[in-house]
Amino acid sequence: MPSDRTNIALVVLLLTISIVSASSRFQSMDRFSVKHLKETIIGLNNVGPQDGRKMIVERQIILPGLNYTREGDVADDYIGHHAGYYNIVHSNAARLFYYFFESRESGDDPVVLWLTGGPGCSSELAIFYENGPFKFVDDMSLVWNNHGWDKVSNIIYVDQPIGTGFSYSSDKNDLRHNENGISNDLYDFMQAFLEEHFQYVNNDFYIIGESYAGHYIPAFANRIYQGNQQNQGIHINLKGIAIGNGLTNPSIQYSAYTDYAFDMGLITESDKEEIDKNVPKCLESIENCDTTGTSFSCSDSFRICNNDIYVAIVRIAGNVNIYDIRADCGNSNLCYDFSNMDKYLNKKSVKDSLGVGDKVKFELCSPAVYDAMQNDWMRNFDIDIPKLVENGIKLLVYAGEYDLICNWIGNSRWVSSMKWTGQRKYNSAPTVRFVVDTEEAGELKSYANVSFLKVFDAGHMAPMDQPRVALTMLKRWMNGKLTEEERTASLFQTNTSTDKEVR
Repeated sequence: MPSDRTNIALVVLLLTISIVSASSRFQSMDRFSVKHLKETIIGLNNVGPQDGRKMIVERQIILPGLNYTREGDVADDYIGHHAGYYNIVHSNAARLFYYFFESRESGDDPVVLWLTGGPGCSSELAIFYENGPFKFVDDMSLVWNNHGWDKVSNIIYVDQPIGTGFSYSSDKNDLRHNENGISNDLYDFMQAFLEEHFQYVNNDFYIIGESYAGHYIPAFANRIYQGNQQNQGIHINLKGIAIGNGLTNPSIQYSAYTDYAFDMGLITESDKEEIDKNVPKCLESIENCDTTGTSFSCSDSFRICNNDIYVAIVRIAGNVNIYDIRADCGNSNLCYDFSNMDKYLNKKSVKDSLGVGDKVKFELCSPAVYDAMQNDWMRNFDIDIPKLVENGIKLLVYAGEYDLICNWIGNSRWVSSMKWTGQRKYNSAPTVRFVVDTEEAGELKSYANVSFLKVFDAGHMAPMDQPRVALTMLKRWMNGKLTEEERTASLFQTNTSTDKEVR
């Protein structure tokens, strides 16, 4: 039975929500007041999982090596940087690690959840090298990122699936093997997060990520849609999903590999003809994986398509950086030197600040998670998207032009092939210039709430290669002005990419 003290706390919470909702200014409450009220209520009524663990354990963080002076002004005493663990309810002993950075501008800004791919690569990669509030300089100190996405959003970065980055479990049975388990974990996490940070419940919510997040994002968005439809828990105000250089529809994207590699001069025409002979077998294996869903059929498809198409291209291309073909790969497995992040995040002072301690050693990409997810690799996840866009949820697919592994041709083709009521009009829509500060930064194709953007001078990680363009893209898209502004800014229309986008 709840105590009288608990009942009083719940009444206070309900009255507060009612008053704020009636004023239609949920975010207008002073952050300190909201935070204090929430901490008071949690202290009185600390409800967690059945084993008594607190669901969210979070702390405010001040990272070593970052000068907390911004743009010439001393920062407020309260820095809206947080890190925490979510104790995953439907697990044996798993904890999901996350960062939460409040918007530098306004608490009214949308909430963005960022997911890095892999599968099994940490979202810290995006924080420190792409779109986080800060970035490394040579001596492993941090400087503020003038194009961090926290300038226009309240942004969450999650280390997922279980076993990725600082997320961990003492039970190997907690490893996830498919999108069903992953999307349920993320849904449970967002429920707990919004309960902890209830001042953001009414904010617009967006899911964004890159690479293997082309699987994560549609599955998670569909899980949110189902939860909202069935009135499960807190309503999540999902407004849009964005996938950057993602793997979403393998049958279309693997078919596009030779076209991209030939167009970019990585293989010859005879190479292309020889490798293309393997495409029908790859497509048949993908269909078997999607139809049967068995471990054997899906692992067989993973082996056939990768070895006979993708690896065959890479062997011919040589030591090319598969994420940015303008450069060589070097000696790193990831073709980039991210060693500063490994060193920094494994420093005791940093781990203490994050509340990690000695629980787990940071590893950028987990081989165990990667192996556990191989049977998920060849599944098609654009099938979850039409229902979302038909119900008003925006879709943005963007791709750096120099990425091989999740190249722009394959991404543009699956968007064009997606079956929805606006498909014909989307495919007949013109391709227009994407202009940022009077410079042509990409090519955009849009109809209704579906958009595809080819980002110029960028590879697999567009926010790293083109930070200003990526931030502009995010801001315009969330404000619903991505298409409108580009049509206005375009003095002419070009269809230079159309022949490759729709084949």
